[in-house]
Amino acid sequence: MQMDTTTKEIAVTGILESTRLLPLLAAILLATSACDNPQRDGRADVGQPKAPATDQTATGAAPPASAGGTASARGEAGARGFDIGSVAVSNEPLGDFPYFTLPAGYRPPNRPIPVRDFDRVALWTGDRLEWVEGRIFESQVHAETGKGYSRLEVLRNLEHQARQAGGTRVTDSSVPGEIVKAWDAGQAYSKGRGDIYNNPVVTWLVRRADRNIWVHFVSNNSSGSLMVVESAPFQATSALLPRSELKKQLDSAGRVALQVNFATDRAEILPESQPQIEQVLALLAGDPSLELSVEGHTDDTGDAARNRRLSEARAQAVVAALTGKGIAGSRLAAAGFGQDRPVTDNATEEGRARNRRVELVKRL
Repeated sequence: MQMDTTTKEIAVTGILESTRLLPLLAAILLATSACDNPQRDGRADVGQPKAPATDQTATGAAPPASAGGTASARGEAGARGFDIGSVAVSNEPLGDFPYFTLPAGYRPPNRPIPVRDFDRVALWTGDRLEWVEGRIFESQVHAETGKGYSRLEVLRNLEHQARQAGGTRVTDSSVPGEIVKAWDAGQAYSKGRGDIYNNPVVTWLVRRADRNIWVHFVSNNSSGSLMVVESAPFQATSALLPRSELKKQLDSAGRVALQVNFATDRAEILPESQPQIEQVLALLAGDPSLELSVEGHTDDTGDAARNRRLSEARAQAVVAALTGKGIAGSRLAAAGFGQDRPVTDNATEEGRARNRRVELVKRL
């Protein structure tokens, strides 16, 4: 069939118009396909398999900050809490306790704080307090004369030592107010614990096969506080004095030192001391005429006035334990002498341990 000129022009025009419409039609088809795809608009059909969600993708946002700071500030503690078992055991060689040293140009401001062979302290992990018993080293950190103090310099040096020892940083974060209260309730302020009220706490852990070594560092812009804690089980270094031995020493010397243990910097008698209290009760019950003065003593660590108050409070705690079991209060008196009456030199830990005591003194 032959077309006239007009018909041919109309056909050509139609083809050209169709060609121009093709991109528009393609766009419409793509948009329609996207709307029909349940994975494009966030919907999913029942039974449609999905990739497992992480903490971040499940909520559509970064994990919320814990009370200890932002997720990044909590270091390796992670969003679900720090797990000691997640830290690899290190076999790197170590020197002598406390293993960590201050960088060049830094020192404690006064004489070194004596190492405590056994005590209980708390370490901040970014999500909780981890209470650890064992050997404790504490020190304040000051710059030497003529050198400016740099928190970053001390921090980087401690970090370097921790990595060399095979350890890891647990947290670098501020401690929430309610945690600080719990910390204060269980552990009195110390120079090594530092200003946890106003500054972030940095904690490292070196995990060994037989123990854990914790490092605690707190600093402002002019000074810092350092604590190294090595976990260790309690080993008794004293023996129970039975009623007969108590009476023997009171009759011969007029006084006897009791094996009574207290919570750190507090007047709370620890449960393991109850057998010794029972022996004193038996002594008093067996001799109704016996009257005693209970005297508390400390070593020379810390403030002298505070030591005197603490020693008196501990003596009063022993008296309360005895009167609470039926001993008449008129037969007992309490006194505290702090560090004023040492029985040996305070230069060694053994000597300080002997000076920290409660004595029974016969009243004439």
